[in-house]
Amino acid sequence: MARGGHKHEQDDAERKCIVTGEVQPKAGLIRFVLGPDNQVVPDILGKLPGRGMYVTADRDILEQARKGQFSRSAKQPVTVPDGLLDEVERQVARRTVDLIALTRKAGRAVCGFEKVKGWLAGGERVRVLVQAADGSERGKTKLWTPEGARYFGCLTSAELGLAFGRQSVIHGALATGGLSDRVVEEATKLRGLREGNGGDMASGKDKEAR
Repeated sequence: MARGGHKHEQDDAERKCIVTGEVQPKAGLIRFVLGPDNQVVPDILGKLPGRGMYVTADRDILEQARKGQFSRSAKQPVTVPDGLLDEVERQVARRTVDLIALTRKAGRAVCGFEKVKGWLAGGERVRVLVQAADGSERGKTKLWTPEGARYFGCLTSAELGLAFGRQSVIHGALATGGLSDRVVEEATKLRGLREGNGGDMASGKDKEAR
């Protein structure tokens, strides 16, 4: 996870989930801090001041944190706002969409069945294949995930449309590169929030054979 070889980034590469107790890369965790009045605040970008509390990006695990683990981790009573889990999902989805948009603006992403198929068939080094969760399954199965690439189907056609500057998008592909790696990190979190953490690495491997 470290970039640029900075020592402090390497030291911060892993954290322990306050619910499961598992130590894992920060890319798979959601950071929370205490805001005013000891209210739990999601820190999706990982930049807010204060002691971080890390929870695996999985809705069921976040629900456990909401029911008492935040208070135990903070060692004091805390306030968990209504709709916290929905807000976390909304922010992660928006972050994923924004990163795909940046990848597109950098000329490293295409959308549309024919363009994506052309990349897959033409030797373009595809890092990510994205397809809308609400798209036709029959149409989606006509494309495949290249070896070593990642597949995500956790965004809606409207969300992908926003990322690609269109009203609706079903199929998209991202070329290899740093921005695409960041998309993988955020989309993996989003998949955990929307589909459960069975949707992490194992699911990615399953879909690679698509």
